[in-house]
Amino acid sequence: MIRKILAVVGGIVSGSLCIWIIESLGHYLYPLPAGIKTTDVEGFKNYVSTLPFSALLLVLIGYALGAVVSGFISTKIADDDKNRSALICGIFFLLATVYNMIMLPTPVWFWILGIAVWGLVLVGYRLALNNKRI
Repeated sequence: MIRKILAVVGGIVSGSLCIWIIESLGHYLYPLPAGIKTTDVEGFKNYVSTLPFSALLLVLIGYALGAVVSGFISTKIADDDKNRSALICGIFFLLATVYNMIMLPTPVWFWILGIAVWGLVLVGYRLALNNKRI
């Protein structure tokens, strides 16, 4: 039981780290305008609404990497053939993504891909199983 809980926690932490790294790159390439802080909700919403396609795509790349890594790590830690821990991680990130999309102005295509990308936890799960058999 402890191993299953640690698998989910490990998957969430590793996925979050991947997302943070890619989003940090995005903040480097597309910095906040002078005078706007991330704590300024309206200013941050305005900033997000003006981001180019490439900046939003970079966020989705972070989500995709986070999903694969989360599924892989959670499956490795769980050390079983069940996809339960990977799916729990995917659901956690899906809910966090939907919350962010509700709070920030994002286009419809971002909603569609932002939701679909969390299915990639199953790719991470499969990679972990394939790696186990080698």
